Amino acid sequence: MPLTVETLMGKMPAAFLPEKAPGLDAAIQFKFTGAEAGDWFATIKDDKCTVEKGTHPNPKMTLAADSSDYVKIFTGELDGMQAFMQGKIKLSGDLNLAMKLMTMFKIR
Repeated sequence: MPLTVETLMGKMPAAFLPEKAPGLDAAIQFKFTGAEAGDWFATIKDDKCTVEKGTHPNPKMTLAADSSDYVKIFTGELDGMQAFMQGKIKLSGDLNLAMKLMTMFKIR
């Protein structure tokens, strides 16, 4: 079964490592284009992460990417930093949060 954005977003709450984000209270907006175009957001608060489809009214950070590139980052086929440098991932808002994002989740 191929990995999809929907599957990845659904796994985020269980992969969240609260000890890596003590006291964080933030919403992260994900805007995907391509085959699985759509909007999702993750809310991190009280040592928990929840994920919903849709647009958050006040995200602390926004990540925009082609859905297939996002999946490739999580499968190790594409380096997240390289993707950012190549313009495949666009970030706005709190860029420090973007840097912490990869450490806050257990990626297999």
